[in-house]
Order: sequence, then structure tokens, then C-alpha cells
Amino acid sequence: VILRVRACGVCRSDHHGWRGHDSDVVSHGLPFVPGHELSGEIVEVSGSSSSKFKVGDAVAVPFILSCGACPECDNSRPTTCERQQQPGFTQWGGFAEYVAIPHADRNMCHIPENVSFAAAAAVGCRVTTAYRAVVEQGKLKDNATVAVFGAGGVGLSSVLVAKTFAKNTQVLAMDISEAAL
Repeated sequence: VILRVRACGVCRSDHHGWRGHDSDVVSHGLPFVPGHELSGEIVEVSGSSSSKFKVGDAVAVPFILSCGACPECDNSRPTTCERQQQPGFTQWGGFAEYVAIPHADRNMCHIPENVSFAAAAAVGCRVTTAYRAVVEQGKLKDNATVAVFGAGGVGLSSVLVAKTFAKNTQVLAMDISEAAL
């Protein structure tokens, strides 16, 4: 699927790539296009790459593009896919006008009409990272008390996830910067 990028966020991971701290980015060399928090509109669907999407659909893309065929994917853990691709790291990313998304049925989701492209772009990295940390790894349950250290993008998304996915949850968010709170 070819996507016309409508929004792409800047993440701390992009900073690490720019500074040479990510081996995937370093191994590509320049030129390279970063950007892994993206959303957009489908402009082309080719072959059997998608049955759920059509030209004109508004979609968001996750940070991890999973293969759908490895043991991690078979066990519903696409964010730890053994053959994952990552826009802006292992392939050209969303700071471009257009981007190709492999395995589209696995690696895109429709954006509801009441959600902006900018808001949808944030979901693919920050919110999915927070969800995996709080719900899957943290085993979030109703009536829990959750401590969040750091009120940046992932931290604030962790607050959102904890309040959304468990009833009567108390969340304590802490940061060294009072402005972040």
C-alpha cells in the first residue's frame, strides 16, 4: 500500500537515530528519511497486499511493521516480531510525501472520522509503547495504583492507557520538571 503522509510526529527515538545511537539507521547511511509516527491517506493498493483497505482510506501506522509469520506474530505479539520493519529506521519513514507500507492488513488501522491525522500519528508509537508496558507487561487490573515516572509522550500516554483500560485506577505521575505535570 502507498500512503500519502498527512501527519508525522517527532519522537525521542528520532533523536537517537540522528545522533547515531541506532544501528539500523547507521547501517543505512545517507540519504535516509526518518519518521515513524505517521498517518495518512491511501493512494494505491497493489496486488494482494490488502483486503481491508481501499484508496482514500484514512489510516494510522504503528511503529513496528510486523511480518505475520514468525512465532511472536503467531502469539499475537506483533510489537516483538522477529522480522519487524520500522518506518524511519529499517526503511524510509514518514518525513516524506509518500511511504510504502508492507503487509498492510496487519500494519495499518482505520482512523475514525472524529480523529485528526495528527492525533492518529501519535498512537502508533507512544500509545502502543505505553499499552505494552502498562497492560501487557504491567498486568494492569481494576482498582490498581499505577506510578508513572516521567511525563513525556510515553509517560502521558501511560496515564491515558491506565485510566482507559482499568476501572477505579489511581495514577501517580512524577517528573523532575514541574512544567511537564
